[in-house]
Amino acid sequence: MIFRQFFDAATGSYTYLIASGAGREALIVDPVKEQVPQYLMAIEQLGLKLLRALDTHTHADHITGLGDLREATACVTMMGEFTKAECVSQSFHDAEMIDIEGIRLQARYTPGHTNESFSLVLDPARPRAVMTGDVLLIRGTGRTDFQSGDAGRSWDSIHDVLFALPDEVIVYPAHDYKGWSASSIGEERRHNPRLAGKTREQYIELMNALKLPNPKLMDIAVPANLACGKVY
Repeated sequence: MIFRQFFDAATGSYTYLIASGAGREALIVDPVKEQVPQYLMAIEQLGLKLLRALDTHTHADHITGLGDLREATACVTMMGEFTKAECVSQSFHDAEMIDIEGIRLQARYTPGHTNESFSLVLDPARPRAVMTGDVLLIRGTGRTDFQSGDAGRSWDSIHDVLFALPDEVIVYPAHDYKGWSASSIGEERRHNPRLAGKTREQYIELMNALKLPNPKLMDIAVPANLACGKVY
């Protein structure tokens, strides 16, 4: 299997390119507009055909590469069923399987960071990895104070959906700001300071007290991402 992780240093964003092998069909998760040339280079050098490009949610800190990738490769762009981005080609639903020539991802609805956030489980029959978007980060969790975020729903998504996965499942988030590239469900269950040893009520209190500034690009990124990356 080909699994490539790309990093956008300006926004701390991760993107994932997945295919069953060289010369095969591929999909990409959470692409960043400025990094599209890098993705296209990798796709060309590996002889891949990009079939689908997905966003886990409407990002507020960077502009998506969905539209640019669709124009460059004729791929199908996708987001979860609750997105307000009418520009996407298809939407996916909770528990839906996304199959790409030997690669299976299961969409799992995990609201909390936003009300339309999804996570993607790789090989759900015997889970190997999960791309968590911004819901579960490495030793952290996504903020819940805008885009209809909700700290209680964040807790429920993490505990009831993500922490129901086996401990050894690798966690690949959409962001990291400390230099970590991956974690595991077991690690986050035991060592995530916002979650380990906390009650639901304590987590809600903690998240509601963060008082973080808005992302620098929020006023530009959100409307652009609702238009699949077009900036007006």
